[in-house]
Amino acid sequence: MKFKVQSSKFKVLGIRDKGQGTSEKNSSLIPHPSTLSRGFTLLELITTMAVLAILVMGTIPLTQNAVKRQKELRLRETLRELRNAIDEFHRDANGACNSGNLAANNLPLIMGLGVPADPRSRVVVDDCKIFDTENLDRYPPSLDILVEGVKIKSRGLNIPQNGGAFDDKSTKVFKEEEDEKIKIYLRALPVDPMTGESDWKLRSSYQTDKEGNWDEVNVFDVRSSSDGEALNGEKYSDW
Repeated sequence: MKFKVQSSKFKVLGIRDKGQGTSEKNSSLIPHPSTLSRGFTLLELITTMAVLAILVMGTIPLTQNAVKRQKELRLRETLRELRNAIDEFHRDANGACNSGNLAANNLPLIMGLGVPADPRSRVVVDDCKIFDTENLDRYPPSLDILVEGVKIKSRGLNIPQNGGAFDDKSTKVFKEEEDEKIKIYLRALPVDPMTGESDWKLRSSYQTDKEGNWDEVNVFDVRSSSDGEALNGEKYSDW
């Protein structure tokens, strides 16, 4: 009986030893706390910073090109707006103040047909003081006048009821307006997106595109005064 007690004791001890061995084996799979708290090495930090620097340096040119492209789009839109205003003024000034080309361009008006030289023009400039003897083409004398505005009157004929267009001296090419009307072609003088100022390069109708200095006769065309180069290789001053 004593022998059996001792043998069971040994069995208990064996089981206990076996459990202890298993716990030691499992404990070896758990990382040590010092391993979990370990940070990056100096080499890893340098490599990370180098990769970030390369990515940043690669995005800077893309950002600069995007900003430049936006300025170029604004420049094209601004040039289109200015040129449209110049052309509209020229249409309205066609036939004003006995222009040199009155007989040729306004022949239908003189004949009494009531058709303007350009169907898009419904008014005529009625301020002869803004034109000098050299500006026979009747383009605006300056860009400022497009902002200030000019006096205008409606195009048309005052034909008497009992006669033709040339029956008496009261016949007039343009209708009389009781109230003075001012037409403004530009709300404000736009700024050149490339220079940040309204320093446009002007050219009259008597100059070629190769001449640098404006002769101050009239404003036939405008261009940017910037000497920069566009993304497509062209110069802004050639647009």
